[in-house]
Amino acid sequence: MLKDITIGQYFPVESVLHRMDPRFKIVFTVLFIVMLFSGNSIWTLAVGCAFVLMVQLLSKIPLKMSWRSIKPILPILIFTALLNLLFIDSGEVLWKWKFIQITEGGITTSIFMICRIVLLIIGTSMLTYTTSPILLTDAIESLMSPLKKIRFPVHEMAMMMSIALRFIPTLLEETDKIMSAQKARGASLDSGTAMQRIKAMIPILIPLFVSAFRRAEELATAMECRCYRGGEGRTRLRQLKASARDYWGLLICLLFVAASITLNLLQ
Repeated sequence: MLKDITIGQYFPVESVLHRMDPRFKIVFTVLFIVMLFSGNSIWTLAVGCAFVLMVQLLSKIPLKMSWRSIKPILPILIFTALLNLLFIDSGEVLWKWKFIQITEGGITTSIFMICRIVLLIIGTSMLTYTTSPILLTDAIESLMSPLKKIRFPVHEMAMMMSIALRFIPTLLEETDKIMSAQKARGASLDSGTAMQRIKAMIPILIPLFVSAFRRAEELATAMECRCYRGGEGRTRLRQLKASARDYWGLLICLLFVAASITLNLLQ
């Protein structure tokens, strides 16, 4: 299951989306979230689905990668959908047994919620799929640069966010190795009561924390050896420059947002 989590991973593929300015891709992601949550109609989901499909084709990311980003949260989706299905009592009652009932509004809300979360995860995952951690750091720092006037540590904040994203796949891989090692020693992680499973996680969490602190110390030492002193006077190997491709992408994204809001208002 841990191998299916793709948060923070970058997939180097030659595509239009990979070549776009990372600052624009962050703006696209924000606009996509606005688009997805701008209304509660089927048209909002339809526009969001069309946008995700377009981005998926332009990015050339395999569909199985998108499925891998959804697979780990399937239990949460199912549990949340069941809660909405059983506790929302709006609309016509379709089935009832004692105090449990399923209504038309509950089914509609459950389906709508699942579709919205799936589209949200797939769409936002494209940001890290198509942008390397270094470019993502530079883009975040560039977008937050106006905050430097109030002495906000923009560079340090962008660096921490980038490192956090970069270390998610590393820690997941480390967790999988530790769990495999504990199972090889006879540890039972998938059986027993809930309390027994929680206690079985202790031999995994302790070495995981030790490994995380060791990696953090190694990273800090490596940055100090390279004379890293923060963002003051720091230059970049690759300068971010917007092109016509980025502005066309922004225009298309704005059209999708406008279409979503307009269709929602017409309902």
